[in-house]
Amino acid sequence: MSGKEERSEVFFTDFRTTYTENLLQKLARLIKAAGFDKIDFQDKYVAIKMHFGEPGNLSFLRPNYAKVVADMVKERGGKPFLTDANTLYVGGRKNAIDHLESAFANGFNPMVTGCPVIIADGVKGTDDVEVPLPDGKYVKAAKIGRAVMDADVIISLTHFKGHEQTGFGGAIKNLGMGCGSRAGKMEMHSAVNPYVDADACIGCRACTRVCAHGAISFPAKKAVIDDTKCVGCGRCIGVCPKDAVNPEFNMAFNVVQAKIAEYTAAVVRGRPAFHISLICDVSPNCDCHAENDAPILPNIGMLASFDPVALDQACIDLCLKTQRLDHNVLDDQPRTDDIFHDVHPTTDWRDAISEGERMKLGTSKYLLKMI
Repeated sequence: MSGKEERSEVFFTDFRTTYTENLLQKLARLIKAAGFDKIDFQDKYVAIKMHFGEPGNLSFLRPNYAKVVADMVKERGGKPFLTDANTLYVGGRKNAIDHLESAFANGFNPMVTGCPVIIADGVKGTDDVEVPLPDGKYVKAAKIGRAVMDADVIISLTHFKGHEQTGFGGAIKNLGMGCGSRAGKMEMHSAVNPYVDADACIGCRACTRVCAHGAISFPAKKAVIDDTKCVGCGRCIGVCPKDAVNPEFNMAFNVVQAKIAEYTAAVVRGRPAFHISLICDVSPNCDCHAENDAPILPNIGMLASFDPVALDQACIDLCLKTQRLDHNVLDDQPRTDDIFHDVHPTTDWRDAISEGERMKLGTSKYLLKMI
């Protein structure tokens, strides 16, 4: 726009309903108003990236919302599937078998969602594609789950919430960290190679069978990793039956944010991408926890945009101007005007926005359109 600062459109609607329109219908209307029909879905594989919820956590997005998106894709001739990549840490989503069982237990099955669930990086989190990032400051080749890279269209469906490492979890976090394979997640989280908990190691040598670099030895019937040979692929983490091999989460949070933005760029570049975020059940921590603490904010609304940076900024702004709730983790915290800083004082959510702009994912300047 000549003489004016470029702004991205972000569409918003609250959670109010009427006798003639429920929340699912309202979400469909929001998505359509935001320009969903501008995307050519005909005969296209469409990855709907979302979080299926760690077993025990109840704040993840309900699968009913995923069905709205999947149905809209199918109505336009597309082939949708829900996807997420395996986790780096121990839990119910560390491998595709457990991950699928967790997803099904939380309601994400074709009978409910209207489309299949495909774990992006395979059974053990090692099925990935290296995507070149010549403009990456920290990452020159992002390791993205193969199913995500096989898709023709990317849709992020995000539960907006707090996060212990990034301040908040939004569209950029959902795509960047969420689409990285085990090796990719390690690259984003850690600056060093994995380590072995000798007390937990049973000497089964499963790790040595998947190590392509001869980095693991057993000098005393316990695995030892040679840092001079290890490339940090994370395969040993995935195969250990006792979870004795673990990553070091020692990366500075601002660097984590930068790497997440670079991974997001690897995911969305070169194909259509559309982003949806729901600000509801705003837990202080990620849905990767096996529990969810009491919400810190009331349910605010649903947002959609082609710009993930503008979407995240709009979600933040709506949260910051909304009256926070009582009877949660904030009861024991000093209070400022920044609720996400109050919950996680060592993080700075602004890094996600600035890094997203650095990677040309979008702009923090937006025009909020009410639906």
